Amino acid sequence: MAMITPRQITRNLNGHSTEILIQTFADRILVLVTQKGKVGTLVQASIPDTTPLPPAPKSEHQLPQPPVAIQLTPLLGRAPSEHMQTLHALFTAQIATIIWMHESRGSSETARRDVVVGLALDQSGGKDGVGLTDRERDTFQGVMSMIFVVLNDSQKDQVSMD
Repeated sequence: MAMITPRQITRNLNGHSTEILIQTFADRILVLVTQKGKVGTLVQASIPDTTPLPPAPKSEHQLPQPPVAIQLTPLLGRAPSEHMQTLHALFTAQIATIIWMHESRGSSETARRDVVVGLALDQSGGKDGVGLTDRERDTFQGVMSMIFVVLNDSQKDQVSMD
């Protein structure tokens, strides 16, 4: 199982300072994504151990498809609108999928830890029922890119420790 060491990264996305922290625990992985300096809404992502993970994307610029069997459970807080609730679900499912795929690299173990995602994102003016704005798409892509950087840095640390 690929080990994820606690990591933090901050970048400017669409004029907002965006911070990501990944902390592992024995039974869960915590990922905090904030543009507001607080934890925000907490959502837990889980899938049954028997659910296969999607195949790795053919290009490093593609994101893996979240499994259909993913279960999202709100733990604390609530998105301020239906639009933001949908956006939080999208972020949580994608972040969890990336982490599960990272952890499963080179491992035959099927046990997967739940991923708890905290989201405190600035609202970008998206309206319910209209879909994602360009700004939301850019923020989404930027956050996923940051997740990959954190995981790849974590993997380098693990290799150098061996």
